Amino acid sequence: MESELAALAGSGATALVGLMVSDAWTQAKGRLTRFFARGGDESSADEELETSREELTAARRVDDGDTETGVAAELLSRLLRILQDDPAAAAELRLLLRELTPGADGPPAATLNAGVTGGVLHGQTVLAGQFHGGITFNVREAPPSGPGTTPDQVPPLTVTYINHEADLALLDGYLGEGGAGGSRIGYAGLTGMPGVGKRALARSWAARNRRRFPDGLLHVDFATLRDQRDLMGGDVSAALRHCLRSLGMLDTHIPASFGERVELFRSYSAERRILIVLEDVNQPAQVSSLVPKGPGSALLVTGNGRLDELAMDGARLISLAPLDRAAGLELLADRCAPGAVEAEPGAAARLVEMCGGLPKALHLVAARLVTSRGRLTMSRLADELADESRRLTGMSLRGRGDHSMSAVLGLAYRDLPDDAARLYRLLGWFPGRAFDVATAAAAAGVDTTTAESSLDELEEASLLDRTTDGRFQFHDLVRLHARERAAAEEPENARRALVERVITHYLVLTAFADRAVREDRLRISGLAEDLAGLGRDAPDPFAAGGGPAPLDWLDAERATILAVLREAARLGLHHLVWPLSESFTVLFLHHRYLSDWKESLELGAASAAAMVVPAAEARLRSLLSRPLMDLGEYDRARTELETAVACAEVSGHTVVRASVQEFSGRYWDRFDPSRAVAAYRLSIELNIEAGEPRGAAIATYFLGCAQDAAGDHERALNSLRRARRDLLGLPGGADRRMAARASVALGAVHEHLGESDEAIRVLSEAAGTLRAEGASHYEARALVRLADLTERTGGSPDVLRAQLTRAFEICEAGGSPDTETLRQRLDRLDDGGDGGGT
Repeated sequence: MESELAALAGSGATALVGLMVSDAWTQAKGRLTRFFARGGDESSADEELETSREELTAARRVDDGDTETGVAAELLSRLLRILQDDPAAAAELRLLLRELTPGADGPPAATLNAGVTGGVLHGQTVLAGQFHGGITFNVREAPPSGPGTTPDQVPPLTVTYINHEADLALLDGYLGEGGAGGSRIGYAGLTGMPGVGKRALARSWAARNRRRFPDGLLHVDFATLRDQRDLMGGDVSAALRHCLRSLGMLDTHIPASFGERVELFRSYSAERRILIVLEDVNQPAQVSSLVPKGPGSALLVTGNGRLDELAMDGARLISLAPLDRAAGLELLADRCAPGAVEAEPGAAARLVEMCGGLPKALHLVAARLVTSRGRLTMSRLADELADESRRLTGMSLRGRGDHSMSAVLGLAYRDLPDDAARLYRLLGWFPGRAFDVATAAAAAGVDTTTAESSLDELEEASLLDRTTDGRFQFHDLVRLHARERAAAEEPENARRALVERVITHYLVLTAFADRAVREDRLRISGLAEDLAGLGRDAPDPFAAGGGPAPLDWLDAERATILAVLREAARLGLHHLVWPLSESFTVLFLHHRYLSDWKESLELGAASAAAMVVPAAEARLRSLLSRPLMDLGEYDRARTELETAVACAEVSGHTVVRASVQEFSGRYWDRFDPSRAVAAYRLSIELNIEAGEPRGAAIATYFLGCAQDAAGDHERALNSLRRARRDLLGLPGGADRRMAARASVALGAVHEHLGESDEAIRVLSEAAGTLRAEGASHYEARALVRLADLTERTGGSPDVLRAQLTRAFEICEAGGSPDTETLRQRLDRLDDGGDGGGT
């Protein structure tokens, strides 16, 4: 009895889907509403049916097979409930079906399997497989029609196919012999992340090449078979039965065993030229038994994984990429009302960007716009999706989670092994965009071997991309889905624990990089403290042969380290934030990324204050004065320095007091040279008291600069020569970078004394040293001074242009306020004028 009711409900759901998109709906709606109400609230039943019809109509416009399947599934579920609650309803439903859809009187139970030939119910089933009465949606099966039939099962595209023309051309080449009288079997696979358009591409190619396959087109959707646990005895066996029946074999002739079905399929396909499209394959074993044998036949496979094993059997694989901006706008324009994109071009572009070029996401966005009947504009939807916490929910039809990007990505996620699924979730919380194996291992708290294996699983499932430098990153929507799963499945404190592991990982590496650049620089945090989270035996990658250059590594990781600092500060991990900020500063001393440096130091200083570490707070606030001054924020710089002086005095740390006085002098250089000289002299005294020859030499260098600015050029020469000598003769090794800066200042003094040739010689030598040391900011300063001298002394225009060009490139990369001035000077040179130096 249950099977009869299930068959009747399936027939009813199929008929309803057809009615809802036909002209007969208006006449049929009243009787169907009364049936669904069954003595209850007809207005509620009417609203539910109308909602289903609107969703189905919108889905047809945007070729959303998931929504069509979902609507049919809901209708089936509701019909089953009615039939189970009231057995008398069966007779009424049969009567309705005969009168409203002549010829439909309840097909055999087998036709309930996931769809009806002809594409009424097609595509990936996003809803859970189980329904009332134990009915499960499985692979669609066509009604048997006997020998001599020609199946045409690949669901049609009901919208314009956008882009991927190059991929279609590749398929023409890979499958070209199939169907053209060739002897080989055409064999190709389409891979890529969920929602990238693999099914649409396969169906588009099938539609264009239907005539090449006179014996028919077969279609199997493995997404509807995921609940079968026995792979070889479950979904593949059912798929073989479906293919045999579709080719005209009656049920009575199909063997029960899997092995016999494989042999029979090979024999039955040997004399036919057919195309088989297998969708949503996630295991190579699902494919091998379904390769047709007839010459000129072709097999086209789609799957989220890479399916590399198929290549060993001769398959040609194509990995699909998301749409570019132009194609995304074209798709949105095609799916929405005429002129909608042109009316709101900025909002349309934002929607395409937030969809990340995924056709599925764009279809869902278009469906929301279409079904809103004008109530929702592109601008309003773009504003809604701008909130990352609401983006995935917003990419669903009428806000329903079962027809959303979350559901699409969930199909790939549920097939992951446990370790890979956990890493996927946790990496959704990773603060940065890209990460390597070691960072992923730190994030999950596992060893690198385990992390690497799980990363491979994620990459094969197309949930993770490998970058050109060997690291990994998520597509934006996938990252949001991973974060969504983490929030739902991980313990409450898991996110904080992950960030603590990640910042400890970066703190150790950054501390090593900092010390590799300059061991004797002033630091408040100690290396042993930095290593506390990972153990003192952590390897130093910058000390090993063939290891990365420390500044290059810091530069490559700059955005990630800054993101980690932000998140750690937000979570209150202050004991790790300020040491990382301090070590991170070494990058900005060599490459002046002013905004990033400023933010890093702000976070560090606030964390040091929260931890009540006055020496660290003094150090970080005094360092903060440098990017503030370079950005022209002089009042704020003075405030930070005054706070730093107070913190240094409280700390009782003599070297920190000396350093803060040095930074104060650099502020007063701009506003009061006499106060600057006094600050530098106090800094020298404190450094000598603390036994810090490098600190004393640096303060002497700045003293010489202040003396030159005050017009005391002879004293300045003596101070700067002494500073350069001391910097090159430090007990721990020469500080060539600071010595070169002293040379730049000496060049300025020679210029002020009218000794132009000596000034050019000293400045040129200093610029070369600074470039070799990677101190690009100071190299730019030397080059600008050289350019001014070259211009005033009538030097070569080519030399002048080279000097200004190099300085401009450095300043532009670092976000310097001097960039525009240098651009104007170069423009005047190109126009035939002078460089405009002063």
